[in-house]
Amino acid sequence: MGDIEIRDDRAAGRLEAVADGEVVGRIEYFPLDTPGRALVPVHTIVEPAHEGKGIAGSLARELYAVAAREDSVVAPLCPYVVRWAERHPDEAPAAGPELIRAAEEWLAAHPERF
Repeated sequence: MGDIEIRDDRAAGRLEAVADGEVVGRIEYFPLDTPGRALVPVHTIVEPAHEGKGIAGSLARELYAVAAREDSVVAPLCPYVVRWAERHPDEAPAAGPELIRAAEEWLAAHPERF
């Protein structure tokens, strides 16, 4: 496997890890504007043949970097991203409970999205 490229497909709500032209992993997310700006990851998926190579962690790290560049935060609903953030508090500032609640409410109101 060659180098991993991570690209943000904002229109589709996916941060994708690409190797040799093939999407090998992704974080599915949605942007939230109220009560504050946030990116909300819902699922992290790595293709079975590529598991154990650090792809999910690279995706999580890049999601937090994208949010920081956009003066936004990450409000994780994805269990993997929650655990990653707990292990990397210096790279993953915590979102407030109000923002997490708003993200959960948005997701509950849009079950067809994921």
